[in-house]
Amino acid sequence: MMLQEKGGRMGHAAKEAAVAGWSVTAARIAMLAIALSLTALMLLHVLSPEYAWSWRLVSEYANGRYPWLLTLVFLSWAAGSFALLWAIRPLGATALGKAGLAFLLLAGIGQVMGGAFDINHGLHGPAAIIGIPSLCIAAVLVTMAMARHAGIVAPPLWTAHLPWIGFALMLGAFALLLSALADAGVDLSTQTRPLADLPAGVSGYVGWANRLIFASTYLWVVLAALAVIRR
Repeated sequence: MMLQEKGGRMGHAAKEAAVAGWSVTAARIAMLAIALSLTALMLLHVLSPEYAWSWRLVSEYANGRYPWLLTLVFLSWAAGSFALLWAIRPLGATALGKAGLAFLLLAGIGQVMGGAFDINHGLHGPAAIIGIPSLCIAAVLVTMAMARHAGIVAPPLWTAHLPWIGFALMLGAFALLLSALADAGVDLSTQTRPLADLPAGVSGYVGWANRLIFASTYLWVVLAALAVIRR
């Protein structure tokens, strides 16, 4: 009888230890940060209608009238990543979880760089190279790690794949746009300023794909944070 009671206490203690590291507070901060980033991004679309959604990148709002709003978009996005990183730190108990958390950290660093260095700065490109692929990888690895963890219910796996799908679509759309511009006689390497408009007969969709990256990563972070809150 005593052995059974001792075993029960040990099992209860092990269960408590397994969930002790999850941070509901950090998860809520992540959701609030994403809500702030989304709100700032939506305001940019309303306040700067001169930037066509279809082919203008979100980063181009830096050249508009409200660059501070774009900075808020990126820094809030980063805060969401860092807060989620803290919220799900128990996943670091496995190699898969460690890898996911590492890529999530890199994503946050890239997002901070994106906010600190706008599209006119030489470090904005490296920021995108660091941040976007890292977040795409983190979403998949973290979701898989959560699915294998007994103490939490992972978000649907398809939500983790949306960011890299959006990234792939953006790369493809950008390549098509460059090809179409070249056929129209436009050499971007000779342009000293961004194009004011697309030449007649040229359509661009890179902007939609770029916005899909934002929307899909917002969705994933919120669902991952909710998983921590509801565990």
